[in-house]
Amino acid sequence: MADISSNTNNRGIIMSQNEKKGRASALLPIIVFLLIFLGSGFITGDFYSMPAIVAFLIALVVAFAQNRELKFAEKIRLAAAGVGDENIITMCLIFLAAGAFSGSVKAAGGVESTVALGLAILPSGMAVAGLFVIGCFISISMGTSVGTITALAPIAVGISEKTGFSLALCAGAVVGGAMFGDNLSMISDTTIAAVKTQGCEMKDKFRENFMIVLPAAIVTVLIFLVLGGKTDYVVKDLSYNIFKVLPYLVVLIGALAGINVFIILISGTVLSLIVGLATGAFGAAEMFVHVGDGIMGMYDITVISMIVACIVALVKEYGGIDFVLSFIRKRISSEKGGELGIAALSLLVDMCTANNTVAIVMAGPIAKEISSDFGVTPRRAASLLDMFSSMGQGLIPYGAQLLAAASLTGLTPFDIIPYCFYPILMGVSGLVFIFIKKRHR
Repeated sequence: MADISSNTNNRGIIMSQNEKKGRASALLPIIVFLLIFLGSGFITGDFYSMPAIVAFLIALVVAFAQNRELKFAEKIRLAAAGVGDENIITMCLIFLAAGAFSGSVKAAGGVESTVALGLAILPSGMAVAGLFVIGCFISISMGTSVGTITALAPIAVGISEKTGFSLALCAGAVVGGAMFGDNLSMISDTTIAAVKTQGCEMKDKFRENFMIVLPAAIVTVLIFLVLGGKTDYVVKDLSYNIFKVLPYLVVLIGALAGINVFIILISGTVLSLIVGLATGAFGAAEMFVHVGDGIMGMYDITVISMIVACIVALVKEYGGIDFVLSFIRKRISSEKGGELGIAALSLLVDMCTANNTVAIVMAGPIAKEISSDFGVTPRRAASLLDMFSSMGQGLIPYGAQLLAAASLTGLTPFDIIPYCFYPILMGVSGLVFIFIKKRHR
């Protein structure tokens, strides 16, 4: 009898531990950030009035002020461990590598030539939809949404300037395309984490996931075609130098070939410097100045990512994540409820961690337990985990994706969010799928 009930007893122990540790108050730093950042924007009518870095620092101070049971030195250790996480370090290095590429290719004239080439090829009204589709291809091949955004955002700026389309609209298309591949790519860390935590095959998860998000992607393209069709742009100068486009072609082809994002960006940077020297865009004495300027342009987003990691580490230690997990787990009573619970769990944990890979790793074990208890297939559980964490990541104003897009375009995350159609539609499609799709055990 003891053996038969051991799993149930163990589960009860785990749940009681989560209930004991879980604290809603631990989420206060995130709430404070949103209130300060959003509040200042609504009050002043200008979301630039409160720099994101200042709002995050205030939230970090709140996090350090909480939980007097821990000494300040211990809190510093926890925050440092959060910054030292592999995902955070990798993300920061991608930002810096992308900055180097962005600075060098812009100085070499690659942005202008690439924009002119794209507008010369695409029919009138398809430029924005084209940005989304290209973003889908790059992200699904590269496996990183941040890398996709940093590569395409300068192109979005150029297209906006030449066509008159809203820069926020173009940026929204880039973010949407980036989140498409982030959710589906075979080499995306989110896909790998979802598959590993749920114990299913990569191909099965891809098939299940693709059928859910395909309608969202198609509707997104149609929306961008409609919005893009409202403006028949006339660009007088569409001259371009194919040699200057070469660095972007190398990045695109490398992404489609599945080459490591660091190798792609470094290769693009080196090639941009060669092109700039060969075409006389800059001299040997100043070429590294442009690289440095590009890297410095990514300092804000890099520092913000580190501060967010500190906040998340403290929120987790104080029981904020456990509170969310326990809250969701208690409110499930059926198979459909299990799927809704996994979706809500993934979304809420992502909102708390601002990192969809971390969210999947943290929510994965609970999702696995839910799927076992309520008959949700592993491939479906993995798909829901990945989809709804990606949805959240593409919409939260303090996530790396929107912060990167804002940093590279000179906008705020709140300027871009209204045009992030794909993440919203992906979530809607996922919910429709949960309610109407026939289930097979």
